[in-house]
Parts: sequence; C-alpha cells; structure tokens
Amino acid sequence: MKTYIQKNSTAYWRGISAMFLGSFVTFALLYCMQPLIPVFSEEFHIAPAYASLSISLTTGIMAFFMLLVSWFSDARGRKIVMAISLSVSAILGLIIAFCNNFSVLLILRILQGIMLAGFPAIAMAYVNEEFDPKIVGMVMGIYISGNSVGGLAGRIMVSTLADFSTWHIAVAGISTIGLLLSIWFWIALPKSKNFSPKKRDLREMLTAFTKKLQNIELLMLYSISFLIMGGFVTLYNYIGYSLMAPPYNLSQTLVGCIFIVYLIGTFSSTFMGKLADSNGSSKVLCLSITIMLLGCLITVNGSLSIKILGVALFTFGFFGSHSVASSWVGKCARSDKAQAASLYLLFFYLGASTIGTIGGKFLLWYEWEGVVSVIALALVLALVFSGILLLREMRYKENLIRMEI
Repeated sequence: MKTYIQKNSTAYWRGISAMFLGSFVTFALLYCMQPLIPVFSEEFHIAPAYASLSISLTTGIMAFFMLLVSWFSDARGRKIVMAISLSVSAILGLIIAFCNNFSVLLILRILQGIMLAGFPAIAMAYVNEEFDPKIVGMVMGIYISGNSVGGLAGRIMVSTLADFSTWHIAVAGISTIGLLLSIWFWIALPKSKNFSPKKRDLREMLTAFTKKLQNIELLMLYSISFLIMGGFVTLYNYIGYSLMAPPYNLSQTLVGCIFIVYLIGTFSSTFMGKLADSNGSSKVLCLSITIMLLGCLITVNGSLSIKILGVALFTFGFFGSHSVASSWVGKCARSDKAQAASLYLLFFYLGASTIGTIGGKFLLWYEWEGVVSVIALALVLALVFSGILLLREMRYKENLIRMEI
C-alpha cells in the first residue's frame, strides 16, 4: 500500500517548500538572461534573434535531455537527480559570469540547459508519486508558482544589477543564490516512498514515449504546452526592445521591473489549480488561454499603463494554463508518469525555442505588432485544442450518465 504525503504534515511542508525553491532556482537560472538580450545585442553587436539564442538554445537542449533524464531517474531515483541538476547548473552560472565571448557563452548555456533538464520533468513525477492525489493539483500549483517567483527574481535582480554595474556581476549574484538554495533542497526534500527503481533499455523507453504520443488527450496537452510556452517566451524576450525604444525610452532597471507582474503567476497557478480540481480541467484551461490571448492583444495599445496591464493579464493566463495542463498530464498518464511529464516539457520548451526565435524575425520585420501577431496565432491554435478537450470531456460525462440510467 502506498504511503502518500498528507496535507499539513511535516513532510508536506518540507516537500512543498523544497519543490517551490527548486523550481525557483531552475527558472531563475534559466531566464536570468532574458532581460540581457538587448544588452547582448548592443555589447556583442548582434541581431535580436541571435541574442535570443541565449534563451532559446538553453530551453531547446533542455527539452531533449529531459527525455533522457526521466529514463535515468527511473533507475537512479528522483531526489538525487534533481539535487545534482540544481547544484551543477548554479556552478555553470558562476562560470558564465566570467565569459566575454558570446559564442562561448552560448556553449556554456547549452551545458547549463543539459543540467537544468534534471529538475522539471522529475519534479512533476515526484509530485504525482509522493503527494496525496487529492492535493496534487494544489501542490503542482505551488510548484509552478516557484517558476513565476524564480523567473521574477532572476530577471529583476539581473536587469537591476546590470544597469548599475555589469551583467557579469548580475549573473554571478543570481548563480550564488542558486547554489545555496540547491544545498538546502538536498537537505529538505523528503525521500521518495512510492518510487520503485526500473532498469530499462533504450527500446523500452522509446516504446513508453510512443504510447504516450498515441494518447489523444496527452497529445492535445503537449500541443497546448508548445503553443502557450512559445507565446509566453516570445512576449518576454522582445518586449524590452519595445519599452527601451521611443516613445517610452525606459532604462534597463525599469524594463526589468515589468517582470513584477510574475507575482500574478504565483497566485494564478495555485488558484487555477484549485479551480480545476473542483470545476474540471478542460473548462479552466479554456478560460486561462482566453485570458492569455486577451492580454496579448491589449499590449498593442500605445499607452504604457495599458500595455503593462495586458502583460499582467497575459501572465495570469499563462501560469493558470500551465498549472492546469501539467497536472492534467499526470492524471492522464496512469503509468510511466516521468516519461509523460518529460514529453509535456519537451513540447513546452521546444515551443519556447521555436516560436521565440520566429518572434525575433517578426520584431525585425514588423516591430511589436509583428510579435503580437505570432503570439496571437499560437494562442488561437491552443484555444482550439483546449476546446476539443472540453468537448471530449463533455461527451465522456454524457456517456457516464447514460450508463447510469
């Protein structure tokens, strides 16, 4: 009989705090380069799309390596893989801080992406395996809120320090914090009680992935993750160019402050997770993506305050969508949960790399309106997929009622 972590127990508080801070470190290190994209363009004399590779290359390589890491963790365990991932990623961040060549920086960011892969996919599997199924939606929301707080802290700290000193000092600062929190994570996270080691060959792993891709619900959720993350990263990659140019002419510090709206994501991920637990995932997912689309379109407005309001709505919708979709993946995958979560995140970060790079081209060709058109198209497609999931869920409930009658 499985022993789950129950709400309000000592293991519960240690578990959710460790998962929150592990998520914080991962996304602080992953996205701390985002406010530096305009800085890299200026310092290294490169185009926006090329400067954005400091984000898109990292997310892309991380996506692929998450598939291998989930396979490795099935044999070696969840906690040790996550702890090593966080620690080595922070150390690589410290090395990047001393880099003066953009090509070398990209190589180091690729290595960092490989190491960062060890946390997100395994974290989702750990939550689904160890916590009481009744609170998985809420716990996943708390874990994902660490994404927003980590992304917020990394971006604001780096943009502010880069404005008053150099980007080298900024990256060193956030990496040092990441290393300290990684050590604490190793100490605090409860050991897995429901994990059973499985040694699989490569063929078995590929078979598990193939089965997940044949599940229509999972495939829809993977496609949605690709589209919402692609839109999210694209907006935050390039909005700095718009705000630092006329008529706004904002400083690096003030542009960094726009990431304060990430705090909305801390609330929305938990709130929408609870809402999905009580009202159904498909309805809440449709609502969250609609909010994203509305926020995206509002950013076209020339007023700075209205533009920021649009970014806030967009962020609220994104973290709500991600919270609902990621927890739904765990429910759909009755076996091989780590592989299911890895595929979700593969699509998630491939969306960031692919759509994020395309957005840079549209910024160059059509300015901010071009970026918004790319994001809006992605979100409309995501809304179509979520609508299909809603219809499938409604039909399933109708069939259950007929069987009862």
